[in-house]
Amino acid sequence: MKTTKAAKSTPVKPVAKKAAKKAAQKATAASGKATGVAKKATATIKKAAAASKKAAPAKTAASKKAAPAKTAASKKAAPAKTVAKKAAAAQAAPKKAIVESHAALVRRARRINRELAEVYPYAHPELDFENPFQLVIATVLSAQTTDLRVNQTTPGLFAKYPTPEDLAAANPEEVEEILRPTGFFRAKTKSVIGLSKALAEDFGGEVPGRLEDLVKLPGVGRKTAFVVLGNAFGRPGITVDTHFGRLVRRWQWTDETDPDKVEAAVGALFPKSEWTMLSHHVIFHGRRICHARKPACGACPIAPLCPAYGEGETDPEKARKLLKYEKGGFPGQRLNPPQSYLDAGGIPAPPLGAG
Repeated sequence: MKTTKAAKSTPVKPVAKKAAKKAAQKATAASGKATGVAKKATATIKKAAAASKKAAPAKTAASKKAAPAKTAASKKAAPAKTVAKKAAAAQAAPKKAIVESHAALVRRARRINRELAEVYPYAHPELDFENPFQLVIATVLSAQTTDLRVNQTTPGLFAKYPTPEDLAAANPEEVEEILRPTGFFRAKTKSVIGLSKALAEDFGGEVPGRLEDLVKLPGVGRKTAFVVLGNAFGRPGITVDTHFGRLVRRWQWTDETDPDKVEAAVGALFPKSEWTMLSHHVIFHGRRICHARKPACGACPIAPLCPAYGEGETDPEKARKLLKYEKGGFPGQRLNPPQSYLDAGGIPAPPLGAG
């Protein structure tokens, strides 16, 4: 018996519907699982947040407790730190520089010299001497000591050895004993005896009046030579000692430190005829007012012209207490100073061993 085509065919729609229904059920189940995982995750996050809130007050309390201690420590450390910062800033701060043309520098430098000439009209070399020989010996001895100590020592030296020939023939040990108070007495003994021999043998016992001859003598450099030329022979010269170099740098006449370069730089600012007295004015000022460690700025007559004003004491009363020699009412460097110095109120220094 033949079967019809319709009877043999499987119905498609009911099968497809069943498959779709099963897929939908599986998808729903998967979605439900995902939702459950999400809910669990959300719950975990909420628990963590709650724990965090509980921990926060404890942390805040601990911070509050720690804060006062930290603040107190900071307050204690702050003053020392501030002082250190201020000191470092003071050291690092550049000095006030004057921007001026060469012509303006010349005018200011010459005005300073004129002002100092009015303050120290009696300025003079502060070594006692009666002739060029005594001056050159005294200047050599003044290295690494004060003019006062030299002036207290040379009377005994020149009383025993009045001429170059006498000192050239001296017993070194005896000379050393005389020069002991000046310091470095062995080296100085060798220099003055050698210098005296050179004068006796090469210059007939006379101190030469030329720079090129003076600097050939043992122990004599340009500084010593200019002291001798300017004060024993009346020939202009600039004496660059420690006081002179310090002041001209403070006044910004030059920033050179080598004495020969300082001499050249300052010499270019002044007529040659003024060099010797300029040296005396500057050195006098350096010894009396513009000291190395604590300048008496408040008592300085050239303060308005000085770019370094304020490096020292600016209070007038306190500054006056820093003044030395005749400005402070104390004895000067010389045992036998010029009459003009005495007329200005200067006091002679005492001899060695006095008082």
